[in-house]
Amino acid sequence: MNSGGGWGTHVVELASDQVVKRFSRQDGGRAEREWRALTLLAAHAPGLAPTLRSIDRGTRGTTVVMSRLPGAPLRGAALGEKQVRALAEAVNELYAAVPAGVLRRVPVRPGQQSDLIAQVQRWAVTVRPHVDGAVGRAMDEGLRWLARSPLSNGAATRGPAVFGPGDGNLANYLWDGSRVRVVDFEDSGRSDRAFELAEITEHVGSWVEHPLAVPAFLNCCDLTAAEEARLGDCRRLLALVWLFLLARDRENARNPGGTAERQAERLRALLA
Repeated sequence: MNSGGGWGTHVVELASDQVVKRFSRQDGGRAEREWRALTLLAAHAPGLAPTLRSIDRGTRGTTVVMSRLPGAPLRGAALGEKQVRALAEAVNELYAAVPAGVLRRVPVRPGQQSDLIAQVQRWAVTVRPHVDGAVGRAMDEGLRWLARSPLSNGAATRGPAVFGPGDGNLANYLWDGSRVRVVDFEDSGRSDRAFELAEITEHVGSWVEHPLAVPAFLNCCDLTAAEEARLGDCRRLLALVWLFLLARDRENARNPGGTAERQAERLRALLA
C-alpha cells in the first residue's frame, strides 16, 4: 500500500477525517468493488464500514473518498477475549448484512476457490521445483490433498451466500475500544461464510506475531455442520496458498525469518 503522491496501481491518502483511494485505470475492478461495498453497507449495516463521500471516475482512473474510521488495526496486537468476540460480531454482521435478493446481483468476489486452485496448480509447476526441505515436503502433501479434495473434484458443498470483504488481513479490522469496524473492500463480493472465515484464520497476519485465538473466534460464528466441514477444507486450501506465497517471499523478507517453515508446520497440522 502506498501513501500519497503519484498514480500507481493503488494510492491511499490519509487525512484526519477521510481516506482517499486513487485507483489506476487498470485496477482490475477494485474501485468498483470498493464503491459497491460501501454503498451496500451504508444501506444495510450503517456504521460497520466507512461512509462513502464521493467517487470520481476520471480519465486517469477512479478516486474514491470515504470517511476515516476511529480505532487501531487488530493485526500485530495481542487480542483478548473482548476483541476476539468483537471481531466475530463484526464479521457476522458483515456476512449477514446484504439481503439475499440484493446479494444475488453482486458478482462473486475475486480470489475464490476456483481461482486459488488454478493458481496453486500453476505454482506447482513454476515454484515447487525450486523449493526444498520441509517447505517443499509440505507443499507436496498439500498438493496430494488438493488433488483428491472435495474442492477440486466438485463435491464441495457451500453454505448460503454471504457478502464477503475478500481480505482476511486483521489490519482491515479496527478496534475502537468497544467495537470492531471493517475497512478495505477492493476484493469484496458474493462468497460464503466458511471461505471468508478461512481467509481470516489462515492469513499470515493472524498468527505470525500474536496468534489469533482461532477456536474462540470460530465458536462465536455458529456454523452449520456442512459449513464446519467446508471450513476445514477452505483452511487447508488457504494454508497451501500461503505456503507458496511465503516460500516466494523469502527473498524479499517481508516477514520474519522462518515464516515459511512455520507455515509448513501449520499446513501439515491442518492436513493431519
